[in-house]
Amino acid sequence: MSNTSKAYERLTALFDGGSFTEIDPFAKSAEGEIEVVAGFGLVGGAYAYAFSQDKEVCGGAVTVAQCAKIKKVYDLAQKTGYPIIGVYDSNGVKLTEGFEVMNAYGEIVKASARVSGVVPQISIIAGACVGTSALMANLGDVVIAVKDADFYVTAPSETAVDDSAKDGVVDIVADDFDSAAEFAKSVAAMLPSNNLDVSGYFNFGEPTVAVTDDLGAKALVSAIADSGSVVELKTEYAANVVTAFASVGGEAVGFIAFDGKNLCPKCAYKAEAMAKLCDAFSIPLITIADADGFAKDCEAQMLTAATKLTSAYACATCPKISLITKQAVGGAYIVLAGKGANADLTFAWDTAVASPLDTDSAVAFLWNDRLADGEDRQLLEKEYAATIGSAYTAAACGAVDDVFTPDMTRAKLIAALDMLSGKRETTLPRKHSVK
Repeated sequence: MSNTSKAYERLTALFDGGSFTEIDPFAKSAEGEIEVVAGFGLVGGAYAYAFSQDKEVCGGAVTVAQCAKIKKVYDLAQKTGYPIIGVYDSNGVKLTEGFEVMNAYGEIVKASARVSGVVPQISIIAGACVGTSALMANLGDVVIAVKDADFYVTAPSETAVDDSAKDGVVDIVADDFDSAAEFAKSVAAMLPSNNLDVSGYFNFGEPTVAVTDDLGAKALVSAIADSGSVVELKTEYAANVVTAFASVGGEAVGFIAFDGKNLCPKCAYKAEAMAKLCDAFSIPLITIADADGFAKDCEAQMLTAATKLTSAYACATCPKISLITKQAVGGAYIVLAGKGANADLTFAWDTAVASPLDTDSAVAFLWNDRLADGEDRQLLEKEYAATIGSAYTAAACGAVDDVFTPDMTRAKLIAALDMLSGKRETTLPRKHSVK
């Protein structure tokens, strides 16, 4: 039986040409056709499962039968270790099915939570995704939304997708479904099939821009990564830090790149999410540790966010490389680049400053007598940066593993990634950390 529904067309567009195989194509709900299409196939040459809610059937209303079909996809993914891509477009549950459908929906949520960190989950918000559907979609590791979609948990709501992106809920905003599908393919390519698998090798070209000391965080990531490989997440949220997947020397990595400003609570939450995602699937993590300490105008939020970020870094067992480019000051150094962050390797540019205090405060604290004697503050700041706060001073005591010029960055990182490719780390037996 041929299927020409919009939901079916979306899945055939998502999978490699001719590879989509539908699951339960003849399944029916109590009142006729079922409101979801599901199946499996190849995405970029690797197997994946997917389901697409069908708004053309009863408005895509979620029924017990629809839940059973989606639940089958999750059960298969758990058994076989392949990713799940969910396409959401539904006006909500079918109220006439009452608590039966609510219980069935709960089974899907439980199944999604069970495989979280086991197989990658990508959510595409193609149309309406409200209430419990929004909750389920947000359980995905990466959430991609078409810009004119409806995505909120409490209806009615005036929240637009752009608002959700600025709040860090949506990872990628797409112009239309085809663009969203391409983003999903790019993300899926960077992730392994499951937490016991490894990512494939990529054939992207050399970067077209050289690494220099005047690049911002986003430009620096592009200069380090293979050409055309960068997939940025949460672009509209916490602009002081860039989080992205990319290929470096043919290997998939995650980037957390700070831009030299204070580490604020939103930046910490954004970085924490990326660190946990990379750790779940053993993706190497490169941190550009260029941060001027913690934000000072939001003490309670900063303490909570910094604690969670510290825990994420310290507990992560994926390969971790920290690079101090310009400065890593105070708590930001400890969290992002220090050995307490459990980094396997900490690198620094030859002009970088690693210090418990920013240069201005350190000079005032250490050399107040010299300032009182009339010595020039700017000269003292230069002296501090070249001596006590120097990356070479940090390297002399083992806090930094290597110091080099910016133009050597890509070669050094590729060599380090190659060396760390066989990393194995055993942790203490426990369910999970508390913070």
